[in-house]
Amino acid sequence: MPGIDESLLEAMRLPGARGAAVVDWISGLALGAVGDAPGGDLEAAAAETAELARLATESGALAPAGGDAGGASGKEPPVQDLIITNTDSYHLLRFVTTTFDSTVFLHLWLDRREGNLALARIRLAEMADRLVLG
Repeated sequence: MPGIDESLLEAMRLPGARGAAVVDWISGLALGAVGDAPGGDLEAAAAETAELARLATESGALAPAGGDAGGASGKEPPVQDLIITNTDSYHLLRFVTTTFDSTVFLHLWLDRREGNLALARIRLAEMADRLVLG
């Protein structure tokens, strides 16, 4: 089971990967990062994506249709992932479910011309399921 560093290096092997981070969406701090940071500032990128993650998880409008906001275990965030697109890149935020709490997400920054969003989403979900924190 890979830890943060191994998961980030695996994410960077995806086609078009520009940068990757594991971020705590409560504190806005990056627990690990590799590659480039969007805007050139890792701390700002972590804080800004954490704000997006917080908004998405606290939004009642984005809750599952069945009203199961905590997932089957009660610890899962109501949103699995967020995809943000712009003219030259994709940002994929995948929430990580953990045994103690679920306040962490993987952030992958992909070049739009070289990246494959569908593949990245599948692989990031696999990485999130295998990620070991601690």
